[in-house]
Amino acid sequence: MSTPEAVSSLTLDGEIAIVSINHPPVNALSTHVRAGILMRINEAVANDAAKAIVFICEGRTFLAGADITEFGKPPREPALRTVQDAIENSTKPVVAAIHGTSLGGGFEVALCCHYRVAVPSAKCGLPEVKLGLLPGAGGTQRLPRIVGPEKALEMVTSGQHVGAKAAHAMGLFDEIVPEGQLRESAIAFARRVLAENRPLRKVRDLDEKVQAARGNTALFADFRAKNARKFRGFEAPEANIKCIEAAVNMPFDDGLKRERELFMQLVSGVQSAAQRYVFFAERQVWKIPDVPESTPVVDVKKVGMVGAGTMGGGIAMNFANVGIPVTLVETRQEALDRGFQVIRRNYENTAKRGRITMDDVEKRMALLTPSLSLDDLADCDLVIEAVFENMDVKKTVFAKLDAIVKPGAILASNTSALNINEIATAVSKHDGIVGMHFFSPANVMRLLEVVRGDATSKSAIATAMAVGKKIGKIAALSGVCPGFIGNRILYARRLQADAMMLEGAMPWDIDDVIYEFGLPMGPYAMSDLAGLDIGWSKETTRHATVREALCEIDRRGQKTGAGYYDYDEKRNKKPSPVTEGIVREFMEKAGNTAREISKEEILERIVFAMINEGAKILDEGIAIRASDIDIVWINGYGWPVYRGGPMFYGDTVGLDTVVGKLKAYGSKMGADFTISPLLEKLAAEGKRFQDMK
Repeated sequence: MSTPEAVSSLTLDGEIAIVSINHPPVNALSTHVRAGILMRINEAVANDAAKAIVFICEGRTFLAGADITEFGKPPREPALRTVQDAIENSTKPVVAAIHGTSLGGGFEVALCCHYRVAVPSAKCGLPEVKLGLLPGAGGTQRLPRIVGPEKALEMVTSGQHVGAKAAHAMGLFDEIVPEGQLRESAIAFARRVLAENRPLRKVRDLDEKVQAARGNTALFADFRAKNARKFRGFEAPEANIKCIEAAVNMPFDDGLKRERELFMQLVSGVQSAAQRYVFFAERQVWKIPDVPESTPVVDVKKVGMVGAGTMGGGIAMNFANVGIPVTLVETRQEALDRGFQVIRRNYENTAKRGRITMDDVEKRMALLTPSLSLDDLADCDLVIEAVFENMDVKKTVFAKLDAIVKPGAILASNTSALNINEIATAVSKHDGIVGMHFFSPANVMRLLEVVRGDATSKSAIATAMAVGKKIGKIAALSGVCPGFIGNRILYARRLQADAMMLEGAMPWDIDDVIYEFGLPMGPYAMSDLAGLDIGWSKETTRHATVREALCEIDRRGQKTGAGYYDYDEKRNKKPSPVTEGIVREFMEKAGNTAREISKEEILERIVFAMINEGAKILDEGIAIRASDIDIVWINGYGWPVYRGGPMFYGDTVGLDTVVGKLKAYGSKMGADFTISPLLEKLAAEGKRFQDMK
């Protein structure tokens, strides 16, 4: 059992006391760690033989931050503030010796030390904003006193990690010491502090940089304006800004009180609860109950890509980015050349933004081999198909691959909706077939839906998940159904949107509500961006829907300058009288009289229908957990993280409320609409999706 004595130690090296913490895996600031630090610091201060103190951590990192499993529980002594006061008010100089990551509360402790030394690989930062919080242990008050308010604003609102070199340049670290020699170097530094009779430098007493900004309201106004789009909907960035304002304009202790007040507001709010939920959900999504970590995986050293179009090229880039060679196959040289031109242009644009070098561009392009023959995929460990979304086409490709690829290779389809089980019938051995649904643009979007067919082996699943992690995706497992998890819920959303469009709500009315809710765009703006003609054929069109009618007059979205919206030369959209006329034509055909539809109804019918579809997906075993559904929608469709995903949102409004509203809307939801039995059951029992085990 962990105790303060077990996680901490005090030793002497001559006149230097070494206070050490060892609490795997990351030395989080749990109750016992806080108590251990306090106990050992007090012992070191009381020890007459000790003249200075080195504070160091064992294992892979310095104090990594707060133990967020303690959030929402009754506070336990000692408080972090008590620990910090003991360090800051020590009568002997305290030197923090930092390796790994010094983040959040861990870095706030380091800022209370009189000096900080670090190895070159160390990083520091205050990432609380990513959990919907702010640094609640003096970080917002001490940070600007070292780096200045401008840099402090950037750090606390982005949660960015700062490398040792940059931290040293900013004054956060006093010295960079050799890698692997942290302990002896920190002791030597402490001896120099004593020899040079350096002062007990308290960050709280530094005033020069905040004083220079005092009364400069434009500094904060400009920062807010510059980041308005990025911060849209989030509460935590604004609270962090207010704290930096307090650091500039208030005495230190008053600033601490302001920080604490704003921290308590955030930590008790829904947004932080949602963001903390997502933090754990992103870790849970990798755990598949019947696929243990010991499951054998294919060592993917070479990848084959069938199709070098928008999706195929984007998928290939993910592998080249991590040093895995890819052979891209197309049917025509023209298509192959065009695909490689797009890939190179994407890389060069990234280089222009300074994210990679031109040398990186050439190294990555060198990993991509063009081909016009599927036979060149014979030695690949993983082959991903990204051809036209047509079952017959895909089965033809898989049948050919079956005769080419080596035994044990994984064959994956990038289909966004088609039946993986049917695709698998095209090959002789079904267990190596898996869905790997990347989201467009595949080189940017973080989500990967891994789709498990009836015969897909555990090894194929484990391999697909491992590959997803290696290329920097977040992978969620789905069973087989039309649209899998994400697009199936998207379809349920679109049904309600289209129904309300024929009841009197214009496309822009619906989009505005969804945008105000926090998504990057509504269903009709999304259609215009993707192209209304996806899946549409001029030869078979029947003028049966508003979308078909728009395509028939060449309003196919942003690419043609018009779709549901009209677009100017910069692709700025505005409501279209042409679209409105077509909508009213279809409304009349349906025998509907336009009615005023409130924002509340638009939001509830769309979002509650999504929650309902998610419940069906859970009930059918398509998704393992409700949180997996939320991960899909946050990372694949832009659901605002501060609302935690559709299933978490259902929990926050109350599942009984969701069911009640769906029943109240009744026939408006559509003749085929049914309420999920699981949703009704949970609502009747007063439970949440989060309560499901």
